Amino acid sequence: MPQQADKAAPVSPQHQKMIGQYLAALKAEKQIAANTALSYEADLLAVARALENRGCSFYDVTADELRASMPIWAGHLVATSQARRISAIKGMMAFATAEAWRQDNPAQYLDRPTLPSRLPKSLSEEDMLKLISTSEEDKSPEGVMLLAIIEILYATGLRVSEMIRLEVSPFAQRRQTLIITGKGNKERMVALTDAALNAAEAWLTIREALPVAVISPWLFPGKGDAPISRQKVHQLLKDLAHRAGVDADKVSPHILRHSFATHMLNRGADLRSLQMLLGHADISTTEIYTKTQDNRLMGLVRDAHPLADES
Repeated sequence: MPQQADKAAPVSPQHQKMIGQYLAALKAEKQIAANTALSYEADLLAVARALENRGCSFYDVTADELRASMPIWAGHLVATSQARRISAIKGMMAFATAEAWRQDNPAQYLDRPTLPSRLPKSLSEEDMLKLISTSEEDKSPEGVMLLAIIEILYATGLRVSEMIRLEVSPFAQRRQTLIITGKGNKERMVALTDAALNAAEAWLTIREALPVAVISPWLFPGKGDAPISRQKVHQLLKDLAHRAGVDADKVSPHILRHSFATHMLNRGADLRSLQMLLGHADISTTEIYTKTQDNRLMGLVRDAHPLADES
């Protein structure tokens, strides 16, 4: 398979050291996530391998040689993966220039592929209510925990990686706001609804009787001293969707985040406030949610405008 080809022969120690230093700098300066670092490492190793096959390296490759190597590593990648890989190359070569490993940056004029515009998928408010009401029927410890997870995700728009690392203390004190440390180690404040607080309170009552509660600081404990895994949350939501009669392919922690954003906008939230709640560095990322409102706005005009029925 193409992905296996990327993992073939090891690259030279020279390339390994260069890539390692670049990733260490990214982790220190930009606080990139572990998964992002692994993806960048795989990308840069694949490109280094292609360059070595052509008899050159990151230290001496020219712009023409870099472009000529692209079919070797880009042919099997979808556009989004190609764009990420080119971003990794650009960052690597800019770092090499800044460190005076080379005098020029041969990647600065590499073009990223045009990516299709993808609107964020979200659930309807009706489907969200189905998930919540079905979850409320399950009085088992796992069911009570899942209801708390759903209510918190839907109330705050948290990323699942942020949600699983919530600690017990703010909920034990029934705080209505939380300080969240998100991407880039940036902090933001989010607010909890009464429904989320009540669901968390019900879960805490059950949680306190569990042996794991003695040693775990996490609101949702996992195995050992770790919080619940993202994979576990994802699977619980899929199982719930099947029981609720909601398309399971449309249900995930990230889609609950999208649903929070879309429903907030539909009910009058302003973009700047929503940007802060979601933790977006750039408001253009938040603006994409406005494109999901077209059908709703057309329906609003059709149903509410005094002249809509006139021919």
